[in-house]
Amino acid sequence: MKKLVLIAFALVFGLTIMACDGATTAAPTTAAPTTASPTTGSPTTAAPTTAAPTTATPTTEAPIIVQGVTATSIKVGNAASTTGAGAGVGVPFNAGINAYFDYINGLGGIDGRTINFVTYDDTTNPTVGLSNTEKLIEEDEIFALVGHFGTWTVGATLELIQETGIPMIYAATGVNSLYFQESEGNPVMAVQPIYKTDGRIMTARAIKESVYGATGDQPLPSGAKIGVVYTNDDVGLSIKEGIEQEAEILGKSADMIYQAVTTSYATAMLILKASGVSAIILAMNQEPFGYALQQMHNNSLNVPVFSSYVNADVTQVNHTLDIAARPIFVNAWLDLLDPEGVSGLSQEYWDYYTVMISGDYAAYALNNYAIAGYMAAYIFVEGLKRVETADVPLTWANYIAQMESAVLDIPMGGEVDWTNGKRWGISEMSLLKYSYGYGDNPLTTDVVETDYLIETFGKVREIQSIEEIEGTIE
Repeated sequence: MKKLVLIAFALVFGLTIMACDGATTAAPTTAAPTTASPTTGSPTTAAPTTAAPTTATPTTEAPIIVQGVTATSIKVGNAASTTGAGAGVGVPFNAGINAYFDYINGLGGIDGRTINFVTYDDTTNPTVGLSNTEKLIEEDEIFALVGHFGTWTVGATLELIQETGIPMIYAATGVNSLYFQESEGNPVMAVQPIYKTDGRIMTARAIKESVYGATGDQPLPSGAKIGVVYTNDDVGLSIKEGIEQEAEILGKSADMIYQAVTTSYATAMLILKASGVSAIILAMNQEPFGYALQQMHNNSLNVPVFSSYVNADVTQVNHTLDIAARPIFVNAWLDLLDPEGVSGLSQEYWDYYTVMISGDYAAYALNNYAIAGYMAAYIFVEGLKRVETADVPLTWANYIAQMESAVLDIPMGGEVDWTNGKRWGISEMSLLKYSYGYGDNPLTTDVVETDYLIETFGKVREIQSIEEIEGTIE
């Protein structure tokens, strides 16, 4: 039987992936060979290499005003996994960044400057990630980190970023150390929802959504227990912090049963089944998520599952595991759908798709992680446009100030607000539900084939704030 994973229809999004000792599950099927993305390449449309004279000869070229910036170019970079456990995310993620920068360079750049993107393989190792980030800042002298990648490297480099003051635009993780209540001028500018917020929203959904009972439309019974399975790492612990906070707000702390896991997912599921839980919250990222679902099936723990936006990934769900008995719900911070759009998708999605297929990155056009990289590059460029419009020199301080000057709309849904020093990430999300079926391959219009497995995470609730989910505001 043929299988089609419709990545474009999963209402994304998650990026954090961590190595898991003893892992035996396959890497996501959307991963491309690691040789597909050069680790130090720059767009072929980069600015000319002829340098301005260094003598007193008169020249119209503007002076360098900050590292990585000349009159004709801006150098940026990241350390991302093109090998190791994170490569299945890192390779398409960088492809999305490169594709958007190629597109912008093809239009002549921003304010006469083209963008040169430098990237190094962190091998999914925090020590390597730190070393490469130091190289980018101190030797390559980049202007900004764009698409800073993974919990391991972000966690290892936040202190360095704060010390140097270099802008960091879009972290491919939601670890809680990215959260600052009010920190004006902070160079750390996260976009993805912080895991603490993610945990609060999934808990509010588990408590407030009517998805229980035989017909799947009943509210959570009074006094019902909710099981929480979390990984004992930065991801799981960060999400757990938000779960605990929201459970307290909603008066459910006494009804929460927590189980940490390292390798024994089966034991955790057996304990929660014996406790009679009515729902399970999985506080973890992609690979452990797949293990947990398998053990729920093995132990016939048949209750609704709620999890993070990072797990809106059909490649980690085995549709043969009697999924109807345990419906899977995840958060999402982007929305690709538009009922009135072409093929039911928004124009912003098709703008992304066009950029990918018009360059050298068509293989990643339906990849969620490539969309994330595209978003990182897009958001960075929006900051450059603000600096140009304000007619101020392109410096770190001016760039950050312009990003803080107004809320920024995010393509394909939502907004991020850095005004007044907010560093909260996106704090509103929709709710998705996993489903599958069989039908024609929508990518082959000239052939009728009905045996394709089509898996999706489809939207069941619109983007809402925590307060809206709680019912405290309308």
